[in-house]
Amino acid sequence: MLGGMGAVFGLLLAWAAQVFAIEVDERIESIEEILPGANCGACGCAGCSNFAEKVAAGECELTSCIPGGKEVADQIAEILCLECQETVPLVAVVRCAGSHEHAGDKFIYGGAVDCRLAEKMWDGFKNCPYGCLGLGTCVQVCPFGAITMGEDGLPLVDEEKCLGCGLCQDVCPRGIIDMIPRDYSGGLVLCSSTDRGKKVKEACAVGCIACRACIKACPEEAISFVDNLPVIDVEKCTDCGECIQVCKPGTIRIRKAKVHQ
Repeated sequence: MLGGMGAVFGLLLAWAAQVFAIEVDERIESIEEILPGANCGACGCAGCSNFAEKVAAGECELTSCIPGGKEVADQIAEILCLECQETVPLVAVVRCAGSHEHAGDKFIYGGAVDCRLAEKMWDGFKNCPYGCLGLGTCVQVCPFGAITMGEDGLPLVDEEKCLGCGLCQDVCPRGIIDMIPRDYSGGLVLCSSTDRGKKVKEACAVGCIACRACIKACPEEAISFVDNLPVIDVEKCTDCGECIQVCKPGTIRIRKAKVHQ
């Protein structure tokens, strides 16, 4: 009798295994195996496993794994039998030069050490309503340890460590962090204030006063003005440095792309 019951239960278990079986997408397992496993969230997913599921389902770009870069993107494309598009490697830059020395505060802030919360308290404690608050929220979110706070109160980006994920850009409440092509060499405008000259001068000694001298000096006509700020056309800029020479506050600085061998 016991033998008969065992046979019956065995058949029931076999039937249940077939009926309730969950189909496994082997592509997801293959993708997960080639991911760096950083679980950084730079792709916008809740970890590498979630990214593998979404990219296999066509809900994420092949190139969304920032730590993996092009090599991983190409491997994912091969697994999914898709063509991978070329991407431009990016790096973060801080569009503010308003250090402790150059930009003052309008009140003493004693709240949480978080730029997002500080911004909500009377629009931040800095005189300049566009300048870096310097509490290091970008440092906290960087999954690669690429940002530190300098003694002058401004973030420092380690370009060797920065992979251009953009998490620091997303979290900055003042929008002063941009992502630019890693191989860009030329002028950078280190100010995000859209105020007019007099108001900028009152808030920061190195802010753009919209004098437009840089436009006149540029031999390539690579500079235009939008909202009282110079915009440099990276395609036209030849890195001649003329705009930097005439910029009295020193708002425009030169960037030399590092050559990797």
